[in-house]
Amino acid sequence: MAKVLRLAAFSDGETGGNPVGVYVDQTHPDDAEMQRLATESGLPETVFAMPVAGGFRVRTFTPVAEVGFRGDATIALGAVLAMREGDGLFALTLNDGRIFVEGRSEGEGYAASLQSGPTKSGAAPGPLVEAVLEIFDFGKVDLHPRIPAARANAGDDYLLIGLANREALVARAYGLAACRMLMSAAGLAAVILAWPENLRRFHTRNPFTSAAQFEDPATAAAAAALGGRLRDLKWPHGGSIEIVHGEESGHSALIRADIGEEKGSPIRISGQARFID
Repeated sequence: MAKVLRLAAFSDGETGGNPVGVYVDQTHPDDAEMQRLATESGLPETVFAMPVAGGFRVRTFTPVAEVGFRGDATIALGAVLAMREGDGLFALTLNDGRIFVEGRSEGEGYAASLQSGPTKSGAAPGPLVEAVLEIFDFGKVDLHPRIPAARANAGDDYLLIGLANREALVARAYGLAACRMLMSAAGLAAVILAWPENLRRFHTRNPFTSAAQFEDPATAAAAAALGGRLRDLKWPHGGSIEIVHGEESGHSALIRADIGEEKGSPIRISGQARFID
């Protein structure tokens, strides 16, 4: 029987990243056994893959239930498949569709890339923005003049707040319950707080009260939503940006987003994955 491998997706060399479990074998365990393994791993997500005609059948579990597509789990799986099968493009059949992940060796480790869904963005309603600014205690001086507040989507709906300085990104207390109620009413998956260190390097954090968490780890959907919004703003990104996520909270992750010219087209999300035991 295979074992659950432990990786950190979107790592920065030998540090950081989101912990993920990866299990690859000729067949899936039964549902109860997959749930048991995911629970015992203690990891936020465990992805199970088995070979089928033309690719791999994939299912993903948290410690409490089966879930759908997860970008960080897909990046970690792509790295493991590259280690096992060699560099390549792997078709993954999920419960609700089919996607592709490109896995490859990179230096002394492994990396992977995936395509987001289509992107879209638009100005956020003034009352929603004002309510969020109040919850996070942001003043006008904290807001970036070239990245106005917006709703941005690449599969999930986010509220993007562009920040003018790094100090505004540092952890601050906010009312978890009040923020959760507001985000639920607005249909938001999370808030993206983004500060541009320069034109092509962004620092981000994602308050994630929809899941009763103070902060979300790095996600492919949020990174793609940011990339899509920058494209809509005609931000001079040069075709790609680097996203340093969660550094201020001590849980740093590194993501690359390749941004095509066509409005609304998918964003290519890439990251390294390191083994953590």
